[in-house]
Amino acid sequence: MAKSRLTHLLRRYSSKRSFSQVRVFICNPQYSNSSINRYNNHNYNYNYNFSSYRYASSSNNSLFNNPSSPLLLNSSYYAKCLCTSVENGESNVDCVDDNGVIENLETLVDTEVDNAPDFDVDLCSEGPCFVRNENDVVTTVAIVDDLELESLPVVDGEEVGSSRNYEGFEHVASRDPVETYKQLRDLPRDAKLCKEDWQILHEIFGQLARSSWASNQALAIYIGASFFPTAVHKFKSFFTRHCRDDVAKYLLSLGPSDEAERFLFPIFVEFCLEEFPGEIKRFRKLVESADLTKPHTWFPFARAMKRKIIYHCGPTNSGKTYNALQRFMEAKKGIYCSPLRLLAMEVFDKVNTLGVYCSLLTGQEKKHVPFANHVACTVEMVSTDELYDVAVIDEIQMMADSSRGFAWTRALLGLNADEIHLCGDPSVLNIVRKICLDTGDELVEQHYDRFKPLVVEAKTLQGDLRNVKSGDCVVAFSRREIFEVKLAIEKHTNHRCCVIYGALPPETRRQQATLFNDPDNEYDVLVASDAVGMGLNLNIRRVVFYSLSKYNGDKILPVPASQVKQIAGRAGRRGSRYPDGLTTTLLLEDLDYLIECLKQPFQEVTKVGLFPFYEQVELFAGQIPNTTFAQLLERFSENCRLDGSYFLCHQTNIKKVANMLEKVQGLSLEDRYNFCFAPVNIRDPKAMYHLLRFASSYSHKLPVNIAMGIPKASAKNDSELLDLETKHQICSTYLWLSNHFKEESFPYKQRAESMASNIAELLGESLGKASWKPESRVVGKKRPEQKNKGYERPQSLIKLFDK
Repeated sequence: MAKSRLTHLLRRYSSKRSFSQVRVFICNPQYSNSSINRYNNHNYNYNYNFSSYRYASSSNNSLFNNPSSPLLLNSSYYAKCLCTSVENGESNVDCVDDNGVIENLETLVDTEVDNAPDFDVDLCSEGPCFVRNENDVVTTVAIVDDLELESLPVVDGEEVGSSRNYEGFEHVASRDPVETYKQLRDLPRDAKLCKEDWQILHEIFGQLARSSWASNQALAIYIGASFFPTAVHKFKSFFTRHCRDDVAKYLLSLGPSDEAERFLFPIFVEFCLEEFPGEIKRFRKLVESADLTKPHTWFPFARAMKRKIIYHCGPTNSGKTYNALQRFMEAKKGIYCSPLRLLAMEVFDKVNTLGVYCSLLTGQEKKHVPFANHVACTVEMVSTDELYDVAVIDEIQMMADSSRGFAWTRALLGLNADEIHLCGDPSVLNIVRKICLDTGDELVEQHYDRFKPLVVEAKTLQGDLRNVKSGDCVVAFSRREIFEVKLAIEKHTNHRCCVIYGALPPETRRQQATLFNDPDNEYDVLVASDAVGMGLNLNIRRVVFYSLSKYNGDKILPVPASQVKQIAGRAGRRGSRYPDGLTTTLLLEDLDYLIECLKQPFQEVTKVGLFPFYEQVELFAGQIPNTTFAQLLERFSENCRLDGSYFLCHQTNIKKVANMLEKVQGLSLEDRYNFCFAPVNIRDPKAMYHLLRFASSYSHKLPVNIAMGIPKASAKNDSELLDLETKHQICSTYLWLSNHFKEESFPYKQRAESMASNIAELLGESLGKASWKPESRVVGKKRPEQKNKGYERPQSLIKLFDK
């Protein structure tokens, strides 16, 4: 008989063309197939209840509910594949094919099957199963999981109960699994089981195939999670063909349970080691190429040094960064690693003003100062090849950031500096201690307290922005709310507002901060987003939270306590007009949550971020050719190994850019890797379009032109303001690419710098005269309503989350 594998005997399908399909394999050569009545007098051993199975049409159900239906006859049948089809209510008989798809069961009954191909049949997950025995007879056995079974010795012709005695086989558990496997492999099968016994065994193997514990344990012998179900499938077939009576009875005594999994797994391991050496070798190479364990060993030069790590641990306005920068300026050669371009630019200006030559290095700027031995850079741009006397890594708690944390981890592990100063809060102190034990570095802890305690004002603004005072910073968590607050304050009070939020370029944010800090102008109130939390020195008297809830891209949630503390701590600064820091809320309902956040200790971080270097991605790509870059990253995340102190930073933005760039031909793997890290707002279609155009020009080996109109005037409405923001980001993306690719590929760097500078100035002018209602880009909370007597904010959402 012809042999082929068919994993389902009865399965319902649904397709786009509204087909209903059921696979059935049944043919009794002892009787003619031209009439159903020939089957009616045939005896059958077992009755199956098909009422729990849902078939596609009512006409099909009648065959299964009819006791005289040939589909309920369970004596000896040869398995044959028959195919008919039903489409749009019309019945058509197709020629028999190897897929065995039957779409009309009624037509099946009257179909001639003499020329149908024969099949050896696997077990199925829905409906009765027919399998060939050693006499080439196919017999109904059970309704089982979707795993293969061949040649089952089923007791035929008599009733056999399932309540059999399985006691006395406990000694099987004490056997060496290797010996048990050898017996199964070398000795003939001697198990005589009834239908119910086989069904229990199928359930046991089905549980093993679905077991997350077994799948994880199998990784130790390099059986991957994707291959694990296939390995269990083949192990089940092996066990069925070589089943020993004592082993089967012991398994039956355990039933589908964790104990059965623990018993079978060592035998499964021996089977895999013998049957799948090629797959194990392949997956082992794959895992080794995605091995991110022991990341401290990636930097041999840093490990050869005896480094001293000084952790400046404390809250905002405690002097920790000031002390670290003093040591940075005293050194002969030093590097300052910033979390933001803005802060790197600020340190660059400050250090040069104090007479210490310092260069600037960010993704978008490279300013080399002659004779400079000091560098202020963003943390992603830090060099792990240069030697330094002193290095400063600011905001070290960002190691735990889900997307950028790998940059801080790389800087800490790889900097070649005699002295490394870490500045941050206590949340990552314990993980830094652990890392220093791994690297062998000396750790010195310096703890700081805030110069003056942060005071929570019990009296809120009572929901009225007319109670805002000079030196206040009103913090809102959406661009729309920021402009609504600015409009309301300037309409109902005599105050003028500066504005700071994340989409503004660093130059514009610095210009707005300078306006606010200057006591000799009319701008005495700041309206800002959470971007005010780090990177700027501001003379803030009081931080007022407009709300304490934030849209995270999916839903509105309370602002995390750590972020609340970071932002509130910006109030009060030593040496400024407001050394005492105050904080409060707009609404009384939010005050309790603010107090609760400030009371909470810093949450301890247990894992910090990692991300593979290009060389690691390239090595992994060699193991799985003909894979897109997005798929490559997905496979890497599935197969990489990490130590318990590290996590793989998420790749959402990178994957979206990678998917977009798949349509661009001619890019090397390294090119795609670099393009995917370019700074771009993936939610801005214009910015994404220009990145795609840049990549397309580069792939054709053409000089990449920025090709964007130069704005002539400041914005007159919010739409024009959004356009200015987008155009500046496009310039920023071009500048970043020009610093990461060859100069001849991006030759218009100076033009992009000039455009970016002009747009930043226009943005500053636009913010100064902004008096329009913002355009809402996403559907979120209802906009605040203005009443006759002034501005009133909607009710707080915080209490809703406390319920």
